[in-house]
Amino acid sequence: MFPVRKGVARFLALSVALALAVPANAAETIFGALSKSYRNNSTLNSTRAGVRVTDEGVAIAKSGYRPIIRGTAQGSLTRNFGSVGTTIAAGSFGIELNQTIFDGFQTTNNVRAAEAQVRAANEGLRNTEQNTLFDAAAAYMDVIRDRQIASLRASNLEFLAEQVRAANSRFEVGEGTRTDVAQAEAGRQAAVAQMSGARAQVIASSAQYRQVVGEEPGQLGGASPLSKMLPKSLEECFAVALREHPAIIASEHLIDAQGFGVKAAEGALLPNLSAGAGVSHSARTSNPGLPTDGSSNSANIGLSLTVPIYQGGRVSATVRRSKESLGQARIDADVNRDRVRQAVAGAWAQYVASQEAVVANRELVNAARLALNGVIEERNVGQRTTLDVLNAQSDVTNAQINLASAERDVVVASYAILSAIGRLSAKRLALNVELHRPEEHYEAVKDKWFGLRTPDGR
Repeated sequence: MFPVRKGVARFLALSVALALAVPANAAETIFGALSKSYRNNSTLNSTRAGVRVTDEGVAIAKSGYRPIIRGTAQGSLTRNFGSVGTTIAAGSFGIELNQTIFDGFQTTNNVRAAEAQVRAANEGLRNTEQNTLFDAAAAYMDVIRDRQIASLRASNLEFLAEQVRAANSRFEVGEGTRTDVAQAEAGRQAAVAQMSGARAQVIASSAQYRQVVGEEPGQLGGASPLSKMLPKSLEECFAVALREHPAIIASEHLIDAQGFGVKAAEGALLPNLSAGAGVSHSARTSNPGLPTDGSSNSANIGLSLTVPIYQGGRVSATVRRSKESLGQARIDADVNRDRVRQAVAGAWAQYVASQEAVVANRELVNAARLALNGVIEERNVGQRTTLDVLNAQSDVTNAQINLASAERDVVVASYAILSAIGRLSAKRLALNVELHRPEEHYEAVKDKWFGLRTPDGR
């Protein structure tokens, strides 16, 4: 006969229960997890840093409006080797100022392009925030689902261990066969393997949760779909997405930026007018130690007009390249619109299908449980075999797992719809976080004339 190791099943079931044994009042909510991901997610924080980098592009572009001031100094030492050797030392120092008056509107268009880049970066940040919140919601629900599956596998293993014990008991009194015992033991061993796989999946889901949210998952509370926040129809979803999705809006701002880039490149073909001024002091001595031979002060002011005639084809190539980049940006905008439409349609279909799957699987679980109880009763009176009981138990477990997956899918799909239409944000979800405001950094640096420290003091 096969040995019965009922303690193994109980131990595995107990280990799953202990893993979830956290006080109910300490349970994390899905909105709490989203709040933590909003604050802690490294990818999101990296994108925020990237927006701050883009902000500085406006200050760099505006520098073209401002004067350039330089200090100058030069010196020389000359030794004459003749009948009377002399050493002549000369030097000068001064300050120069140069101000561009007209540069073919290059600076104006560069500033406008940089401002459009900032707007695009802000929309890109909003898109990353959406993706982060969705990933956090999916990771949260994955942990709940996989823990439920592990618990169901543990319960299934305990049930099958009991079937092994019962099959051995019946065999010992002559009411069963070795085949019954072998089938029960085979089912139990298969359940052990399934339990190991389920526990491994819990570990993997927890690692994903840790990456997105920023901490290990503790006790997680249940979550509901965001049904009240969703549009009423797929057509309404399409309309909202094409109007509000940050990826589409960012593409439109990038088109503006490339358009200004074309104008800036064309500006290099126009005349350039600048004004210059300077003051300097110079001195000259012969034979060190002798009185100064002479010194003088000077000042100058003037205008400089440069008219480009031919630059070797460089400017023309730059203009053509800018125009191609503008064309690519327009195509990219169409690509993003198509991607958003596909994401909306996929999320909506998944949401509807998941809702129907939840209803169907709940009925299936109830029916499978009734069938299992009936098969056990019939097996007890000799009308069913141990294999029938094992099959019926497998049906119950599979139905319960499918229900857990469907319940996870309907919640995640609701978040996917909200993300696909561009409305998944910390503000709309009323998360308990301090909202990140990228415009604060932009306002602090866009008109800054000097200073090496960043607004946060670095």
